[in-house]
Amino acid sequence: MRVKISHQEGMKFEAKTENSSFIIDCPVISPVEYFLAGIISCSATDLILVPKNQGYEVTHLEVGGDVVRNEDMPRKFNTLHLEYSFNSSAEDELAARWVMASIETYCSTLNTIRGVTKLTYSVVHNDIIIKDNAEIISGEPISTDFGAIDGCCPS
Repeated sequence: MRVKISHQEGMKFEAKTENSSFIIDCPVISPVEYFLAGIISCSATDLILVPKNQGYEVTHLEVGGDVVRNEDMPRKFNTLHLEYSFNSSAEDELAARWVMASIETYCSTLNTIRGVTKLTYSVVHNDIIIKDNAEIISGEPISTDFGAIDGCCPS
C-alpha cells in the first residue's frame, strides 16, 4: 500500500492512494480525525461483511469512537472506546462475536494501535445493550481464524 501527500495551498493537502485521491483540509478536518475515522470505518466494514458471509444482514449500523489523548506531546491515543449499534436477525451472542472478530482479527487499523492504546467497546444489538464498556485485555491480536472476508480494507 502506498499513499502520497502533496501540498495544495494553505493547509490543504491531496492524498493519492493506489485507487483514489482525496483532499485533507486542515484544520476543517484534522489528520487525527481522518485517522480515527479510518479506524472506525475499517471496523464498520467488518460489521457488514462478516455477517454477510454468514448469511445475515446488518442494518442501522453506527460505530462511534471516543478518544482520550495525551495532554503533552506526543499526543497519542491513550484510550479508545468504540460504540457499535446495529440490528440483525442473529442471536446476541453471534452479534457480539462479529464485533470481536473485527477487533481481534480483521481490522488492521485497530490492531495497529493495539498494545499502545487501551481499547474498550460497547455493543447495542437490536436496541439492547449486550456489551457495556468491555475491555480488550491483550496487547496482541488473537490468532482465531474467523475465515477470509473481502472488503474495502486490503490485508
